[in-house]
Amino acid sequence: MSSTASTRSDLARLVLRLGVGGTLAAHGAQKLFGAFGGPGLEGTRGAMHAMGFRPSGRSALLAGLSETGGGALLALGLATPAAGATAAATMAAAATVHAPNGFWSTSGGLEYPAVLALASTALAVSGPGRLSLDHALGHALNRPWMPAVALLAAGAGAALTIRQRQATVAADASAQGSASTSGDSPDEPVAS
Repeated sequence: MSSTASTRSDLARLVLRLGVGGTLAAHGAQKLFGAFGGPGLEGTRGAMHAMGFRPSGRSALLAGLSETGGGALLALGLATPAAGATAAATMAAAATVHAPNGFWSTSGGLEYPAVLALASTALAVSGPGRLSLDHALGHALNRPWMPAVALLAAGAGAALTIRQRQATVAADASAQGSASTSGDSPDEPVAS
């Protein structure tokens, strides 16, 4: 690769890292701290419960940490394979929540989390480029084998989370249906 092409590639990865990583970190800060008009941890816990993620308190904390930490690390270009894989897995789980609404985000679809997941995956695989902390540290946290391991591990975690959520949503729908036919109203969710 020529010097000009290499420089352009490094700049492109920097721009992508800053945009995707910054967006993810901001969304995570909304969840964890209520920053940028977000719900904070307690509001996120309630939303997680409503979406079928249980225990909802742990799910809220993990989603917030994954987005904030993964996003910040992507933006910095530090531990890029793990950061990208973590962000991609979190966005994959989010995409399944939006999938029933179709693709387009204007209809509440999965477009937005899917694009963030794909961009995070691409960064995990491509690496951060020379304008990164990984490069400055001699790629100690960005070895050639790390993207595959990180993506497999994060993908397995996301698959487990998605499967558990789907089972919870089905059980909640069944309980709601049973309560409707018996004339009882379902109990309020308990904090988890």
